[in-house]
Amino acid sequence: MFKDLVKQSRSYRGYDETKRFTREELAEFADCARFAPSSVNRQPFLYYLACEQAQLDTIQPLTGWARALPQMRLPHPGKCPTGFIVICQNTDWDADLNRYRVDVGIAAQTMLLAAAEKGLGGIMIGNFSPAKLSEALALPETVVPLLIVAFGKPDETIVLTEAAPGDSMKYYRDENDVHYVPKRRLEDIII
Repeated sequence: MFKDLVKQSRSYRGYDETKRFTREELAEFADCARFAPSSVNRQPFLYYLACEQAQLDTIQPLTGWARALPQMRLPHPGKCPTGFIVICQNTDWDADLNRYRVDVGIAAQTMLLAAAEKGLGGIMIGNFSPAKLSEALALPETVVPLLIVAFGKPDETIVLTEAAPGDSMKYYRDENDVHYVPKRRLEDIII
């Protein structure tokens, strides 16, 4: 059952914009993340929740999507996420921005699994300028954006494929806009 949830939790780049989030729904994802492990239990993160259209319109243009598909503009117009959570570090709690990089991923994956459990999806976005995002969101200088997690109701098809040794690991799309994600075979990753 858990493995099915993991397989369902993909990096979605297309959403049904009629599914709107409430602040409470996004707060539930952040609530799941706060229970995740944290290095020396410092818990240095703050979560900026964005579900109002003005917030979405501020954050979306500051994000870069699908670097492996530079010829495409993703998400396609009308297929943008309808919720964002910006994981930030409170430097008053710990100023070392590199120490919690693993914790950021754990928090984001926890939120994405919580979304998948509800039939929703999302994607981690590291392609953004923290300085520009901080300015756009009017964050205090002690609150540093580390990662953006986008959320929505998935509106695209993603297919996992098994990659043989030597195959490219780059994801790709076919002429029908189906998104393919190669995964290494289990026997190729076990030492």
